[in-house]
Amino acid sequence: MAGGRKQTGIRRSDRLFDLIQILRDGQLHTARQLAQRVEVSERTIWRDMATLKASGVPVEGERGVGYMVTSPITLPPINLTMGELEALHLAVAILGEATDPELAQNAKTLAEKIDAVLPENTGPPSAGWGYAVHPYAFADARAGFKHMPLLRDGVREQKVLRISYLSLSGEKTSRLIRPIQLNYWGRVWTLSAWCELREGFRTFRVDRIDSVIDTGASFKEESGKSLADFIAYQKAKGMPSDTSA
Repeated sequence: MAGGRKQTGIRRSDRLFDLIQILRDGQLHTARQLAQRVEVSERTIWRDMATLKASGVPVEGERGVGYMVTSPITLPPINLTMGELEALHLAVAILGEATDPELAQNAKTLAEKIDAVLPENTGPPSAGWGYAVHPYAFADARAGFKHMPLLRDGVREQKVLRISYLSLSGEKTSRLIRPIQLNYWGRVWTLSAWCELREGFRTFRVDRIDSVIDTGASFKEESGKSLADFIAYQKAKGMPSDTSA
């Protein structure tokens, strides 16, 4: 890896997202190991770790030792539901794209303050990355909001959906899925599902879903394809599912 293989077709913000998912297992990872996982040079990993630290992600470690993410200590002044937090982030996304430089800057600092007080909950911990890492991260998240009603309905009513999905590598595919769980990571929503195309569990970033169609078909909970099976699958892997799908 010292030679510096480079990822092709993957933005830096997407790579940072992948690195956070790897580090979330609480284990110590060397720069060489991380570089091999995301296919970049160790020097790039050093820069990425510095960026994550500067963005408020609780990364500890240094060159020659390794890196890990620790649980942040937060003192949230109020408790927000995931729906309320989603609405707040959408509002900040809109303000962040304002033509008024002062208003846009205030939106940026507000986003950083939100990151600083995001509480831990019973779901996946906040990834804590976004506006400070990539100025268009909120816009990316907003791109997927239009699909949320259909996706939520699909999970609740066990509806078979067809999605058009653009992977991190740039591959666009049409997938027939059984949606089983929506998760919020502080900036990005993900949809976990049984994918008929891959014949296995996959986790999709909602902001990379291009279209969603209700097929009119429904599914019943089936052994090997249920939420409980998905949770067991995650535990067996020892880390969150691959978001590249």
